[in-house]
Amino acid sequence: MEQRHIFLCCSLDVEEEGLFRGSYRVASPPVSNLSCLCRMQPLFDMGLHATLFCAHAVLADAVAWSHVQALAHRNSGVEVGLHLHHWNTPPLADPSLTAVSQVPAITMDRELFAAKLGTLMQLGTQRLGRAPTSFRMGRWDLHACHWKLLAEAGITADASVRPLHEGAAATLGPDHFSAPHTPYLVNTAKGSIFELPLTVTHLSPLVTAAVRRMPKTVRASLQKWGALALLPVYHPLWAMKAITALSIARGNNVLSLTWHSSELMAGANPALPEDKDINALLNKVQAYLAWLQQRYTIDFVTLGELEHRLRDTVPAAGTAQGDWGGATP
Repeated sequence: MEQRHIFLCCSLDVEEEGLFRGSYRVASPPVSNLSCLCRMQPLFDMGLHATLFCAHAVLADAVAWSHVQALAHRNSGVEVGLHLHHWNTPPLADPSLTAVSQVPAITMDRELFAAKLGTLMQLGTQRLGRAPTSFRMGRWDLHACHWKLLAEAGITADASVRPLHEGAAATLGPDHFSAPHTPYLVNTAKGSIFELPLTVTHLSPLVTAAVRRMPKTVRASLQKWGALALLPVYHPLWAMKAITALSIARGNNVLSLTWHSSELMAGANPALPEDKDINALLNKVQAYLAWLQQRYTIDFVTLGELEHRLRDTVPAAGTAQGDWGGATP
């Protein structure tokens, strides 16, 4: 029997450490974890392509950026995109703060959001010698009012949408609950954006359908007990395989696999306290890639490559009831 053809887009949020402890550093966020980026090399040796969504703290630090450059120099399948951590990307709303405990993107006015995005785009362009076109919002916190601003800044491809995810309130996260599970276009007054949603699958379509009709607070809890995402730090290999098989069986032929650069450094994420835990993570991803190659016909792609391949074939989002495609004029 002919193997199913699948695209795999791997991405890393390339950013400062210290983000898994309920505090967000505003002043001088540390980026020593970038020295561990080279640990990705065995995955590239297997044919992997990856988009590195770089935060301002990485782009602004010459040493941190040199590690991104080194990986890109060794591997043709590396794309550099932008990752907005608005709490420490200039201009800062309150320069006197050193850290904050909450960072809801929806509380920023559009002018400040656009200014921060402009800072990030300018620095990314200086580093690359051309304007980056791929983007991911920090904490998956992308709201309907942001789409037009992304298009105005020159972003053409995004990977900020997490289906079956919703905050119990707007300040606790966007409404991506009903987002498509396959790539689509978001049309704005300033152009269209190719969206690659995170690979998420519900454990039971009946449960998801029932929760969909329930109050927002109930829908917000589904991600904790009724859905699994392709996040290798948090799931064993058997679960990653199950997520993949279910997603493909339900009609998806594009997989989005992601983690953070700081999760390559022991102790930066409490879930990975020792060096042996990092090795176990990388071994798990290698085993997953080998399983994919045996089971399917795989195209490893960056987000930009995927956009180039599929932009003309994916559907446009209709009138959205949430933030996943609710582009505003």
